[in-house]
Amino acid sequence: MFRRSLARLACCLSASGLATSGLAAPALAQSPLPSGTVRLVVPYNPGGITDILARGLMQPMTATLGNSVVVENRPGANGSIGATLVARSPADGLTMLVGVTDTHAVNPAAMRNLPYVPERDFVPVNLITRVPLALAVGPAQRGIQDLRAFVAAAKARPGGLTHSSWGVGSTSQIAMLRIGETAGIELLHVPFTGAAPAAQALAAGQVDSMILPAGAAEALARDGNVRVLAVLSPERLPLLSGAPTMKEQGVDLSVSIFQAIFAPARTPAPVVALLNQAVARGLQDPQMLEILRGQASVGEPMTTPQLAELVKQEQEAWGRVVRGANIRLD
Repeated sequence: MFRRSLARLACCLSASGLATSGLAAPALAQSPLPSGTVRLVVPYNPGGITDILARGLMQPMTATLGNSVVVENRPGANGSIGATLVARSPADGLTMLVGVTDTHAVNPAAMRNLPYVPERDFVPVNLITRVPLALAVGPAQRGIQDLRAFVAAAKARPGGLTHSSWGVGSTSQIAMLRIGETAGIELLHVPFTGAAPAAQALAAGQVDSMILPAGAAEALARDGNVRVLAVLSPERLPLLSGAPTMKEQGVDLSVSIFQAIFAPARTPAPVVALLNQAVARGLQDPQMLEILRGQASVGEPMTTPQLAELVKQEQEAWGRVVRGANIRLD
């Protein structure tokens, strides 16, 4: 009689939808991702664009995966310290890299002793976005109102104008080199240890100019001390609608930096597929959409082969400039 009562109770619970824990267990057991905390390793200091995007993905990815997702900052050596950590981690899906143009396109060309090989040591998971860049001048150059005036001033004093970046060999530095190559100008590079101090130096007038993410440029320009001369995107950006493109001002150049998720090589395909889905869903989260909007960006989820092809294209484009300028990080 007791067993029959239990059976009837279970049936009623199931019919009423209250026996959810019993139904959830088989689904979790079928997940290809092992139990444990998922680490999104950001190879830069907190507060930069990569860190902001990673933290925006934590909550929606946690909801999709069922595993807690956390961000771990491992800065240093233009992102190579954090990237190396992930490359050497177990290929179980619990440790991923928020890789960027620097880690996967610049470092292979600039570092002779790079401890990892992107195409050998990582499997692409999904693209987050391509962050548009902007060229801005600080209060030290109040007289420069547009890109043409900037180019003219740089040509009049080769090496006389300065520009900050978040490090030697960073995309910020190399993007300015690409402008110099296209426009025929040369500036003096002043590297910093991160994007935040480099931008602060621009706002304080310690350096003349900087290439930085468009969202950061818009934030700095709000008080009028920093002026955005141009965006390095193919079209004008809604966030900086008053800033013309480089091409509109006579310099035919479009540059962005990708932000993507990578897992260690040999991560099982079912795990990669699950992580790809979690990132794609995360990019649709309302809070994540707002974060992207503040960075003048949109989510661009891709398949693994599409991201692999994008990385290859970026390696060719950035590597050519790195080798041409003989940039070495070791």
